[in-house]
Amino acid sequence: MSTKILKIHDLEKTYTSGSKKLTVLSAISFDIEKGSIFSIVGPSGSGKTTLLGLCAGLDHPSAGSIELCGSNLQDLNEDERALLRNKEVGFIFQNFQLLPTLTALENVIVPLELQGEKNAAKVGLELLEKVGLFDRVHHYPSQLSGGEQQRVALARAFSNKPSILFADEPTGNLDEETGEKVIQLLFQLNKEAGTTLVIITHDLDLANRTQQILRLKGGKIMSNEKTVAVS
Repeated sequence: MSTKILKIHDLEKTYTSGSKKLTVLSAISFDIEKGSIFSIVGPSGSGKTTLLGLCAGLDHPSAGSIELCGSNLQDLNEDERALLRNKEVGFIFQNFQLLPTLTALENVIVPLELQGEKNAAKVGLELLEKVGLFDRVHHYPSQLSGGEQQRVALARAFSNKPSILFADEPTGNLDEETGEKVIQLLFQLNKEAGTTLVIITHDLDLANRTQQILRLKGGKIMSNEKTVAVS
């Protein structure tokens, strides 16, 4: 059985504008081990977020192959990709992506309800307690600070026990102190769940706390190196 949860081979993403072709990603190949913490770094415009979208099956590559959780994404239709994401994938975004008309608890249990989980509320309450928001379960996003909103997003991301979790600039909208607390929570929840964690970040200090760093520039891999991670 493969120990690789994500396999990327010769990936390319291009867009056509009029008669011009813009290459966003070119010749991207790498693997990610199950249970590892992996970071992707690079300057703005290097293709990090585009790569994340492709890896998670949110977009289609122009060329190359992606194997996620044992499934070749190019062999799946849109419904099958959505089902795979719902069962195996979690997301954390820089701008939190909480539904404004739902309470903290309701936001957390959305993935569970989509799966038909009967104990969704119980699981959601347990996760909100883990992230220190048990007394805020009935608050709406507008009533929560940025750090609190990101903690709700953390709880939601782990609610369906994903095999792999993609975090796109998870501390980008937070101050340094709040961001550090969120990262500590992220690593703690990840360790407890045994999830594979992929972090897109500008923060090299954060990247150096992961086990492997993929560096992008101009849509190409500059390096792919293992670290001595200290979280």
